[in-house]
Amino acid sequence: MLSGRRLDLLDPSPFDIEIEDIAHGLARVARWNGQTLGDHAFSVAEHCVLVEDICRSLRPGWPAKWRLTALLHDAPEYVVGDMISPFKAALGMDYKAFEHKLEAAIHLRYGLPAQVPQSIEAVIKRADRASAYFEAVQLAGFAEPEAAQIFTRPRGILPVTITPLPPKEAQQVFLSRFEKLLARMEREAGATKAR
Repeated sequence: MLSGRRLDLLDPSPFDIEIEDIAHGLARVARWNGQTLGDHAFSVAEHCVLVEDICRSLRPGWPAKWRLTALLHDAPEYVVGDMISPFKAALGMDYKAFEHKLEAAIHLRYGLPAQVPQSIEAVIKRADRASAYFEAVQLAGFAEPEAAQIFTRPRGILPVTITPLPPKEAQQVFLSRFEKLLARMEREAGATKAR
């Protein structure tokens, strides 16, 4: 990694994870394999921020730890890249197990549970699908009926306007959101201990 850390992909350690490496990598990984409109690819970093925004609108009272979990939902892609879902499925469970192992290490590094409760995972997945729908229609050339069929039209979620950013800006937006959520999570944990 650019931080100088060495990450064992088969046995990732939370001690070898740095948020700067994650932000740098995700800001340079293109969603939709780069097949999008605009001067810049829409990065996984931007997608993660959008998913966290949608989760915040769906669950305004969520603790910061679940919002941080939403922001980091695709964090393993800083190492493995963003593969389209059908390709991941074709690779089978070994790939998913590998991805989950890396995700668990990332979660542990930042004080999140290695295993996310199913109820939280369901909200993040809903936000992820809504983001994919908006991305498909605005950036990837899908007609609305086609996107609705594949991703389901988002309900109860206000439409968003997506403008892809240059990698450095996407990296900074992601890092800024991470720092705010981590600080909030630490304040919430301190308030809980003080009670």
